[in-house]
Amino acid sequence: EAQLVESGGGLVQAGDSLRLSCAASGFTFTDYGIAWFRQAPGKQREQVSYINNKDGETHYADFVKGRFTISSDNAKDTVYLQMNNLKPEDTAVYYCTVGVVTSVGATWFDAWGPGTQVTVSS
Repeated sequence: EAQLVESGGGLVQAGDSLRLSCAASGFTFTDYGIAWFRQAPGKQREQVSYINNKDGETHYADFVKGRFTISSDNAKDTVYLQMNNLKPEDTAVYYCTVGVVTSVGATWFDAWGPGTQVTVSS
């Protein structure tokens, strides 16, 4: 059974940086992709970024391109999300999940960690 645990959130000011971690277990890490999603109060969960651990392919939502970087440590079964130049609109609970990435798209399983809160003050 896939298990994911997020950490690294906190309260920061606009322009600051944070690094989130997603520790995975229960599956062969290098066979799957890991995605970060976020959900702000009153809004739907939205995809932020993903990495395909099979080949290192990465993808970013337009609203984080140039500010966030996703990376993977296959030896630790952990994916990181480096978030720079944070904005108040980045405030949300950040979740990671696991899925399959193919040439036509990605399918994410219904396996979520508890999330980590990121709050950015102006």
